[in-house]
Amino acid sequence: MAGEITVTEYFNETHQQVRQTVRKFISSHVLPHIQDWEEAGEFPRELYRLAGDAGLLGIGFPENLGGTGEGDVFLKVAVSEELMRSTSGGLVASLGSLDIGLPPVAKWARPEVREQIVPPVLRGEKIAALAITEPGGGSDVASLRTRAARDGDHYVVNGSKTFITSGHRADHYTVAVRTGGEGHGGISLLLIDRDTPGFSTGGKLKKMGWWASDTAELFFEDCRVPADRLIGAENAGFIAIMSNFLQERLMLTIMAYMTAQIALEESLQYSQQRQAFGRSIDRFQVNRHKLVDMATQIDVAREYAYRCAALMQAGKNPIKEVAMAKNFAVQVCESVTREAVQLHGGMGYMRESVVERLYRDAKILSIGGGTDEIMKELIAKQMKL
Repeated sequence: MAGEITVTEYFNETHQQVRQTVRKFISSHVLPHIQDWEEAGEFPRELYRLAGDAGLLGIGFPENLGGTGEGDVFLKVAVSEELMRSTSGGLVASLGSLDIGLPPVAKWARPEVREQIVPPVLRGEKIAALAITEPGGGSDVASLRTRAARDGDHYVVNGSKTFITSGHRADHYTVAVRTGGEGHGGISLLLIDRDTPGFSTGGKLKKMGWWASDTAELFFEDCRVPADRLIGAENAGFIAIMSNFLQERLMLTIMAYMTAQIALEESLQYSQQRQAFGRSIDRFQVNRHKLVDMATQIDVAREYAYRCAALMQAGKNPIKEVAMAKNFAVQVCESVTREAVQLHGGMGYMRESVVERLYRDAKILSIGGGTDEIMKELIAKQMKL
């Protein structure tokens, strides 16, 4: 198979065994249903429990909380690559919303809160989400306006969030709020449960892509949150948010090159079967060269992402490199999925076609986790420009 990953200097036998477990999970529980789930705009909540039972949700979380242990970046890479073989970025995003919502809880919440919240999420019994983006804020995290005012042993929260993955049916939300003055120094993180009085969600947001992903607006109206649900120190939330961005952006990079990889595989198969002018369309030089260019771009994007993962594994903080990897992989993804639709011709425009879904799903990757433009600003700062 094109792009098949083998044991290398990056992946050991354990990684490969886990990779096969995930691939079996996807082929058994997801692929037979994914088209229906995409059209329905959601997948069954039961899939979280099945993923938890298979050990897929605990990758990278502390063992004492029910995870596999911290520090093995390539185990997470292997799992993420195989989850993308669902052919649905939306499913992967919602199933994996714990990876952005739960790390601050696991690292900085009070011990009793960690022990209450994290294990059920890793078992797939509960769903966790991260709530940062606001209607007027976008990537400008430091300007968020949702306010949390201290009132005795509670915080009173007022404001709203939007574009929140798993926002409609999550049980726990890691919410960025303003507890201090303007700018990044006045931001804190609160853990807010969905049954908290004053909290509500809007209707499901309809999107260009990621159809199977549950995306919602959140509203807080005099929402009283116990003070012990503060994650970390008050007014230190921005640092916690930034520390989680590195892994999130690496995961988005993986989603990008895997979206492209699947589009390439679909194109290779289709071009060998589709006949035109008495021969398969892969016999035309223009198409062969197109497929070669697609494969080249994907391999370069993947290998640079592995380099970033290796730096993270070594305890480095490769902000510049991960931002570069994300932007490059997204460019590759958009280019490859576009060419894949073109190679499929009219079939590539049909919703029954996998490449049509991949093409739609590709666009969000240049926005989520920080836009291309924000990534370039981060790179520029690291270059001291």
